[in-house]
Amino acid sequence: MKSRAGTPPVLYSYASMQQRSGGGMRWRECVAVLGAAAMVVFVVAHSLLPGARVGDLGDVVSPVLRLRRARREEAAMPSSEKTVGEIGDEADGFPWSNAMLQWQRTGYHFQPDKNYMNGMESITSDDGIFRCKSSCVLSPRLALCLEEETDWQWLAAFFAVFLFVCLAEKETDHLLLTCSGDMHACMHADPNAPMYYRGWYHFFYQYNPEGVTWGNISWGHAVSRDMVHWHHLPLAMVPDRWYDINGVLTGSATILPDGNVVLLYTGNTDTLAQVQCVAEPADPHDPLLRTWIKHPANPVLFPPPGTYKKDFRDPMTAWFDKSDNTWRTMIGSKDNNGHAGIALMYKTKDFVKFELIPRPVHRVEGTGMWECVDFYPVRGNSNSSQEELYVLKASMDDERHDYYALGKYDAVTNTWTPLDPEADVGIGLRYNWGKLFASTTFYDPAKRRRVMWAYVGETDSNRTDLAKGWANLQAIPRTVALDEKTRTNLLQWPVEEIETLRHNATDLSGITISTGSVFPLHLRQAAQLDIEASFRLNTSDIAAHNEADIGYNCSTSGGATNRGALGPFGLLLTNGHSEQMAMYFYMSRSLDGDLRTHFCHDESQSSLARNVVKRVVGSTVPVLNGEALSARILVDHSIVESFVMGGRLTATSRVYPTEAIYEAAGLYVFNNATGSTLIVDKLVVHEMHSTPMQLDLFARD
Repeated sequence: MKSRAGTPPVLYSYASMQQRSGGGMRWRECVAVLGAAAMVVFVVAHSLLPGARVGDLGDVVSPVLRLRRARREEAAMPSSEKTVGEIGDEADGFPWSNAMLQWQRTGYHFQPDKNYMNGMESITSDDGIFRCKSSCVLSPRLALCLEEETDWQWLAAFFAVFLFVCLAEKETDHLLLTCSGDMHACMHADPNAPMYYRGWYHFFYQYNPEGVTWGNISWGHAVSRDMVHWHHLPLAMVPDRWYDINGVLTGSATILPDGNVVLLYTGNTDTLAQVQCVAEPADPHDPLLRTWIKHPANPVLFPPPGTYKKDFRDPMTAWFDKSDNTWRTMIGSKDNNGHAGIALMYKTKDFVKFELIPRPVHRVEGTGMWECVDFYPVRGNSNSSQEELYVLKASMDDERHDYYALGKYDAVTNTWTPLDPEADVGIGLRYNWGKLFASTTFYDPAKRRRVMWAYVGETDSNRTDLAKGWANLQAIPRTVALDEKTRTNLLQWPVEEIETLRHNATDLSGITISTGSVFPLHLRQAAQLDIEASFRLNTSDIAAHNEADIGYNCSTSGGATNRGALGPFGLLLTNGHSEQMAMYFYMSRSLDGDLRTHFCHDESQSSLARNVVKRVVGSTVPVLNGEALSARILVDHSIVESFVMGGRLTATSRVYPTEAIYEAAGLYVFNNATGSTLIVDKLVVHEMHSTPMQLDLFARD
């Protein structure tokens, strides 16, 4: 997407719209309403001209109504669902504008639009927010549904507005006029049941069709031929039974040998107990699997004895065990004795009757509840003759990060043993540094690869999310494989299909950056990029610096502004003065003289807004002899994903700039090291096309 010609017009400032105290509505205000209604008629008349449509005014709902609703939702929202601390009205003290908030929406990541799947045919209200397929709101309690594009209906609507607002309302806020193709904000979260079925990639996800915070959890559903261009389908499942009335929670898909599909999912019951349930497609011959039926035997599993009712969730994809001809699945849980995270294994022959295998597959003291457990074999490349290893992964409910470990699995004893006990699940390797959670993988038979999905939450305030009308997005799907060079870690890499979005490549390879320097890259735009970079420091400069630097840590060492002999150096997203997001390497020497390489994301100066989380995240990454320092960085408006050293380390950040947006945003190479020049062996920057979600409910083969 090319940069826009100038900043989009600001329809109104979010900060300027403060609530008015209640009181009787005077006739002079009715005159104002009459004038506003006349403007509506004028705008509508224009919209009825050839080529125009009702939604042309935009789709930003009144922030006053949304911010009010956010205050109510905050009171009912579980504290673990948001990491931003807020104190009263000061949490939204920054004057966000439409231009700033609209810029945050991504161009090529999976991100549902606002409540398109649950559009209302007539006027309804929810906490003071009125909505219909297309509407104009003139007060918190009055809306017009603009379904038919006929002049007489608009005139009737005009007089209805006047009469109802002027004569019926006892108190009012100041006049609001917003137009929207959909007035309902939405939230989505955990990825569920990804699979490849009859030529289509299917992706389900936790989705709240009624708000931007956690609640009313249903399963959204989308399909794609390439995991890049998506078609939305109707909701797959909604909370409508006693056993899932408080949420259709995370689950998985298992494709049976006969081609049928079984969904296993956690139901949040009327008593908030977590139980396991089964659903099947109404028509398994439909490649889009548009309709799902919950099994009459539900729930098929209850929390086992000794397990707290809220600590039993997220069944993973089942696999077939030939030793006893049963299907096996894992479910995450917690043992309060030692605050241990545990993985429970069940076996079944029909997905209705399950048997708990007596001892947990694995447990780690002090790690707390394990969510979204995943378990799969990795062998690296197909020609490897070395022993197959197994990945055990869990999402830590206590700290909201995803951990994994490599180990060996004994199916006879039902035990998994980590290769390195010091790097066990929850205390060792992480899938990602920064913001990423609830990951899950599936095997793609079409390309013989394992693919990972994970959701990336917001790090701004709840009220800002409500003003935007959406919350959360999915990370780019990643392939997962064993690193055959080290055999101690995984490699994650964006699926190859993402590269089809590249265009307008700029090659700046071969430049040299002196110490304390910044080099601007003259690009058409810096909002949607795929960056391939490879750096190295001058060899003689490295040799000249033998002093140990053992204290460096991405999170605590001052970020990109803290200068050392051999770092930091890398890339900056910035407007050149007030805001910057740094993705950088830092090299240090350990006590034994070996070099240690760190890769970090410095979000600390990424936004002038105070009500967002801004951290420095990252860790050390293995670099073998002869390897250049390489990174691939995906930039998509408010998300930055880095894949370092071929995917040995990944980092993900959410950023909310207020000035470094649109044509003001730029990309720079920087070298803040004090003791070495920087050689940029490779720097190729690709602009990325957008992939708008297709609202095509009838996509066919």
